[in-house]
Amino acid sequence: MFALPEKESRAPSTCPGPASTQDLDSNCGDGLERECSRKPDKKLPELYGVGDPTAGFSSNSSHLSSRGGIIKWFWDSAEAGYRTYHMDEYDEDKNPSGIINLGTSENKLCFDLLSKRLSQSDMLRVEPALLQYPDWRGHLFLREEVARFLSFYCKSPAPLHAENVVVLNGCASVFSALATVLCEVGEAFLIPAPYYGAITQHVCLYGNVRLVSVYLDSEVTGPDTHPFQLTVEKLEVALQGANSQGIKVKGLILINPQNPLGDIYSPAELQEFLEFAKRHELHVMVDEVYMLSVFEESVGYRSVLSLERLPDPQRTHVMWATSKDFGMSGLRFGTLYTENRDVATAVASLCRYHGLSGLVQHQMAQLLRDRDWINQVYLPENHARLKAAHTYVAGELRALGIPFLSRGAGFFIWADLRKYLPEGSFEEERRLWRRFLDHKVLVSFGKAFECKEPGWFRLVFSDKAHRLCLGMQRVRQVLEGKSQVAEDPPACQTQEPRDRHR
Repeated sequence: MFALPEKESRAPSTCPGPASTQDLDSNCGDGLERECSRKPDKKLPELYGVGDPTAGFSSNSSHLSSRGGIIKWFWDSAEAGYRTYHMDEYDEDKNPSGIINLGTSENKLCFDLLSKRLSQSDMLRVEPALLQYPDWRGHLFLREEVARFLSFYCKSPAPLHAENVVVLNGCASVFSALATVLCEVGEAFLIPAPYYGAITQHVCLYGNVRLVSVYLDSEVTGPDTHPFQLTVEKLEVALQGANSQGIKVKGLILINPQNPLGDIYSPAELQEFLEFAKRHELHVMVDEVYMLSVFEESVGYRSVLSLERLPDPQRTHVMWATSKDFGMSGLRFGTLYTENRDVATAVASLCRYHGLSGLVQHQMAQLLRDRDWINQVYLPENHARLKAAHTYVAGELRALGIPFLSRGAGFFIWADLRKYLPEGSFEEERRLWRRFLDHKVLVSFGKAFECKEPGWFRLVFSDKAHRLCLGMQRVRQVLEGKSQVAEDPPACQTQEPRDRHR
């Protein structure tokens, strides 16, 4: 098994397979480029798709409005696996045969560091202003810290300004608010697919906004291409196709680093995508929620806010949150940065329903201003632990002969399990997912991300060693056709991290 390293440690030598991801061919798993370069022998793939998330809607309640019925339907039709998981969660002592969650993208590696920092005396402050209604955009002291924080970590060429910052309770609220204030009912955003599927709900529930999927495929067509590559040409085809169907497209959503692919857009690519949007007068929403979770030193991540010139600053809106980079998905802190004052004001008005308590705002300001702790303690340790966990899962997949995609960013590996689907159908994909769940391990299947190729799965690796080891053991049992579910991983010797910074 693997040992999560101390600050100066590198990937552990006890892991199966190579010690880092730098040996991967073009940043892909063993054999992925070869597998993806095969010419398709079926009909030409779809290039785009206009989403209609309520196509299968049916209401069984006479007590709800039509909107209420749709909102309830979203909840009822949500992925059953997560409801099953919450009823049977793994617990090392109380429920060792429970479900291991490799499906939810949360960072569970650094609770020791976070609990110590959040428990310090400077985090607790109670004064009248924190218990009263704030400026709905967020307290000025927090927005100033957010502006300084983003200026530093996004490497902006000029200081960012607090008046362009709006604080909300998570990026889900940012997506929802932007969709509501930018679009009329029934209008749409372009989004490269596969993409984080919950965005469908984020933009639909309040704003009734649709998504036009720009379908990316795994085929490698040349030496300068890679699987699931986004290009301006693909954006143009999707935009023209949506327009031909009478769908008004108002914007483009980019996730950088991307979920579930882990792709990182280069500055040149970002510039091209922004120029495309400017030509068509589209807003661009850039989700950078994983920007500090790039754990491979060789990966050159650049924020869109680092560009010397934004082609259309009034239509470029950037969001970030502490949910991923700081492992605080339950704290609910997100922020929008936009130079468009009308957009900022409209979103701020919705903060009446999506704001943070004054006490949490104080905590967030204290955390973001503690640059020494972030740079010297948290980020190095977090990156080392992410890299070690990634290396372990990558080694397990190689041992099984499974190609995969991973770019050294985020919490997940995009794995190619197509060889386990004899007919290559989404029905088979779902049956395989169900076998994983029956073997008490929850993963995410590609259809949930609007992937058009059946057989791709997302595996989250940002968990503690003993859970990750047991989860991968159960994955192996499914793929090797074994029926027994082990309660204890006999071949795994786990070692939890020691906090050298106490």
